[in-house]
Amino acid sequence: MSRRRRTFVSVVVAGFSSLLVLTASVAAQSENRDLIDGLEYQLLYVALPLTLFVLVILVYAAVKFHDNDDPQPTTEDPALEITWTAATAIILLFVGLSGYSVLVSPYVSPSQALDADNRSQEGIGSFEELPDTGDEEIHVRGYQWEWQATYPESNATTENEIVIPADRNVTVWLTSDDVIHSLFVPDLAIKQDAFPGRYTRARTIVSEPGRYNAVCAEFCGAGHSRMDATIVVVEPDTYDQWLAETEGENITEPPEPN
Repeated sequence: MSRRRRTFVSVVVAGFSSLLVLTASVAAQSENRDLIDGLEYQLLYVALPLTLFVLVILVYAAVKFHDNDDPQPTTEDPALEITWTAATAIILLFVGLSGYSVLVSPYVSPSQALDADNRSQEGIGSFEELPDTGDEEIHVRGYQWEWQATYPESNATTENEIVIPADRNVTVWLTSDDVIHSLFVPDLAIKQDAFPGRYTRARTIVSEPGRYNAVCAEFCGAGHSRMDATIVVVEPDTYDQWLAETEGENITEPPEPN
């Protein structure tokens, strides 16, 4: 192998190795993020060897046959064709099963919207009439161009700041007063639409207290770009104390993460 080719291969391998180190060094802050990142790593670890394999074959063919003055047609090889067809099927099956195992998670795909028909059948006309999930529940209402969160346990509300406890299963019920909005928290891998007159559910469990940026991911009018919020994750004891201290207040200041 020439020096130029050795250098090229070394650069490619080093680049892929650096990518693996960078992706593996990111710690997941929520179960949602952990599931999605895990799926991405699985697919990445399968895609990288395949990419290198195809790249090596491509370079080999380009170098070996670039000056062939008498090219010959490719001969049939049934065994080879069956092999690469079976290999492709196995890879697609792996991708499908990996994706399905994540999509069926209650954190990635919780029970979805209760549409108008279900609402009329079940008599659900407000947040208070939604079914009990057994999680810590927070009611979030989107409107042009703000987010309002209500905490059923204390009947307190916050504007553009959503407080949740760490290390607890949390259900966020979403609805909208006007147009379609979408609550998107990139660091926690939470994304759920909010529809007028309907209720959708986002579910998570966050392991790391702190502040996480949230935005509206659905174009909702002239003020869409400034419709953002902060997810404030605090220790469970801090959350319980805050709820007790703010019971019945209309607008409250969120507690500081420990």
